[in-house]
Amino acid sequence: MKTKRQVEEAADPADAEGPQTTRQQEAGSPSLQLLPSIEEHPKIWLPRALRQTYIRKVGETVNLLIPFQGKPKPQTIWTHNGSALDNSRVSVRNGEHDSILFIREAQRTDSGCYQLCVQLGGLQATATINILVIEKPGPPQSIKLVDVWGANATLEWTPPQDTGNTALLGYTVQKADKKSGLWFTVLERYHRTSCIVSDLIVGNSYAFRVFAENQCGLSDTAPVTADLAHIQKAATVYKAKGFAQRDLSEAPKFTQPLADCTTVTGYDTQLFCCVRASPKPKIIWLKNKMDLQGNPKYRALSQLGICSLEIRKPSPFDGGIYTCKAINALGEASVDCRVDVKAPH
Repeated sequence: MKTKRQVEEAADPADAEGPQTTRQQEAGSPSLQLLPSIEEHPKIWLPRALRQTYIRKVGETVNLLIPFQGKPKPQTIWTHNGSALDNSRVSVRNGEHDSILFIREAQRTDSGCYQLCVQLGGLQATATINILVIEKPGPPQSIKLVDVWGANATLEWTPPQDTGNTALLGYTVQKADKKSGLWFTVLERYHRTSCIVSDLIVGNSYAFRVFAENQCGLSDTAPVTADLAHIQKAATVYKAKGFAQRDLSEAPKFTQPLADCTTVTGYDTQLFCCVRASPKPKIIWLKNKMDLQGNPKYRALSQLGICSLEIRKPSPFDGGIYTCKAINALGEASVDCRVDVKAPH
């Protein structure tokens, strides 16, 4: 005699969930005898593009056609996050061999897990589709001018409250001098929430602003610094004869270390640190203790004690421990950071 679960079948995992038996399939069950004969078991053919998260922008149309099989025609049931669909937002059309899910203008609330269940007699097949609806991020909450020295300005800002339902790609920092009022970009897709803007023109006064960016683009607005950065002319120094000049020589010392960071494959990344030394030190950049000098993948700059390394279009192989080493006649110093490179979502 057959057991109650002897007639269960599994689906092809590469395509969809296959038929599953229920208690109605017990041998000798009267309900089973009344059902029409099943000529073709239910199965869903989930398109390859829908086997990973399906991303749409707010306002775009969602139009998904999911083929299935089953004969006679099976019953189809859609759910959103385990509940019935909101018919005021989502419409479904079921054909002989496919089911269409349609959303005219997607909103962020339409994000979530959609499940299609195809039932025929006591058998069923299911497929799951994850939909993510995104939009532009909100602006950073504030930006502050922290310090001005020489031809440089230090800025800090706070991340946006709303990232647009997806991860940020970074920040865009712009400057504008008071005379022209025109905005110019100085950093793009920058991942930290503080930076140093260099090469400002002596005698000018600058304002700064910062945008947040995700897959949909830049935030519509950007906060502007409340204070202007006034780049002063250096005061004239007169040396009196007969006095011994003070010895200002010192071994290298890093006043701002490197910071660990995570970046996205293909997007340029910059590392920054600050060093104080006299005479001017030689700067050497290393990755996993290997000298990077002469490698076209990297661009190293050093000006007024600010050391930077640009990693051009990084790949996962560019992750590792990066070291900045400063050397002069009085000694040497170094700082390290870890860089992780992740694939885009």
